[in-house]
Amino acid sequence: MSVEEFGRAVDLLARQVGHWEAPRWRATAGSGGILPNRGPVEAASVDRDAPPARRDLMHALVQRIADRAADAEGEPRRPVPRLSNDLALTDQLKVVAADLVAAGPAPDLLGAAVADVQETRRAL
Repeated sequence: MSVEEFGRAVDLLARQVGHWEAPRWRATAGSGGILPNRGPVEAASVDRDAPPARRDLMHALVQRIADRAADAEGEPRRPVPRLSNDLALTDQLKVVAADLVAAGPAPDLLGAAVADVQETRRAL
C-alpha cells in the first residue's frame, strides 16, 4: 500500500462523516439513519450484544491508527483521549493519520491501516 492510497481512504471517510451532527454520531452503526435520543440508560439495562454507536467505532479506528503510528515510530502506544464532542472525531482521525504518514510506515502496516479505515467506513 502507498501513502496516497491511505490518504485517499482517510479522505473518503472524512468526507462521509465530516458533516454529521451529534445525533447521527450517537446512532447505532449500520442503522442507516438517525435514531431518536432515548435519554440516559441504566448500566444494568445495556445490551452487551447490541451494535456499537458510530462514535464508538470511529474512536476505535482513531485509536488503531494512533497505535500503528506509535509502532512505526518505535514509541509506546498511548490512549487517544475521548473528547466530549463527537464532532471532533473527524479531526482526530486526520491528526493520527498524519502522524502515521510522518512516521514512514512499512507498506504492510499502511495496508493494514487502509483496511481498518475501509472496514470502519463500511460499518458506519
